[in-house]
Amino acid sequence: MKIQVLFGTESGNAEIAAEDLAESIRNDNQEVEVHDLSSFSIAELQHDSLYVFLCSTYGEGELPNTALPFYADLSVVRPDLSGVRYAMFGLGDTFYKDTYGQGATKLDDKLTELGAQRTGEIGRYDASSWEPVGEGAVVWFAGVLEGVSATR
Repeated sequence: MKIQVLFGTESGNAEIAAEDLAESIRNDNQEVEVHDLSSFSIAELQHDSLYVFLCSTYGEGELPNTALPFYADLSVVRPDLSGVRYAMFGLGDTFYKDTYGQGATKLDDKLTELGAQRTGEIGRYDASSWEPVGEGAVVWFAGVLEGVSATR
């Protein structure tokens, strides 16, 4: 199974998490690619990959700038994503209680609305925890992979 790690970031934390996650996946001898959502087209979404989205939250619960073009294309083109499998990891700060993790939640809602199937629970990273963001993503994704293996 090919794993595509896609990140949307404002300050670079989602990119750091994506690179750490990809390194962990490579260490498990699995095929992985990493892409910034700003340079990934919705036309590239295929049924033979597992897409792992790492998305931060910006401002008042909005998507980060690098995720906006991808999200806008999903909203305008409205592709049928039936058969596309993905996992979602959101970055935020619980100091902002009302908007914590909303960037990832918005992207998750749009993907499921278009027929994509999420694997596992949405992962959450809290910047207030001071835990390294990459470690949080790696631990969360191990649980996602266990779920994928169990459904095969």
